Amino acid sequence: MRLNTGFDISSSALTAQRLRMDVISSNIANAETTRGRMVDGKWVPYQRKLVTMEPKAAAPFSQYLQNAMGQAGGEGVKVTRIFEDTAPNKLVYNPTHPDADENGYVQMPNVDVLKEMVDMMSATRSYEANVTALNASKSMMMKALEIGK
Repeated sequence: MRLNTGFDISSSALTAQRLRMDVISSNIANAETTRGRMVDGKWVPYQRKLVTMEPKAAAPFSQYLQNAMGQAGGEGVKVTRIFEDTAPNKLVYNPTHPDADENGYVQMPNVDVLKEMVDMMSATRSYEANVTALNASKSMMMKALEIGK
């Protein structure tokens, strides 16, 4: 196992969780955006975005080499894609809204702020856990350097 493997794993997780928090923040900021983008000449509401993560896989040769040398280990995590949630938009009766249809209903984004807050708390906790792991790795390295003194 390399000396800085723990740093690599923690840093990849910190980067991924940071991106996840950015996407959640964007969802919360656009929770009331009825004109998210133009499709076929018509405005459609903002669509909630989600982040997919998966473990980083080493290149096949390096993975076989690491397995042969007994150094198999994780490489961290990576964001594979950011995609839009396909849940239907909410219909709200508000005939005074400029985007209301002829019946007075407005299509609102499919963003549930409560759900976003739960996801934000999860991402924050994961971020904090990775900072703790990074600090533990750092203190172990510092203690290892003190052995030689």
